[in-house]
Amino acid sequence: MQGLITLYQIISLITNVVVMLVIVQFVIGLLFAFNVVNSSNDFLHQIYRSINSLMEPVLAPIRRILPATGALDFSPLVLIIGLQIMLIVLGSVITG
Repeated sequence: MQGLITLYQIISLITNVVVMLVIVQFVIGLLFAFNVVNSSNDFLHQIYRSINSLMEPVLAPIRRILPATGALDFSPLVLIIGLQIMLIVLGSVITG
């Protein structure tokens, strides 16, 4: 039982890191879109590209499933909700 709880904690930690990366990606994208930060800022642009390269393999399948919504991309929201649902189900399976 202790091994399952440890595994759940590791999965929860990874989930939290992914959610933080999605939020940082979103905020940096907004900063670039509204010209709050110049897009030629090399440091921020490198961080944004790095996060995009990490998250694109996860978000691309979700984008293929979702209907086209124009300029709005709901795939990060769907990913976060899906990860939270997974954590809730895993937690209830382990404790129940």
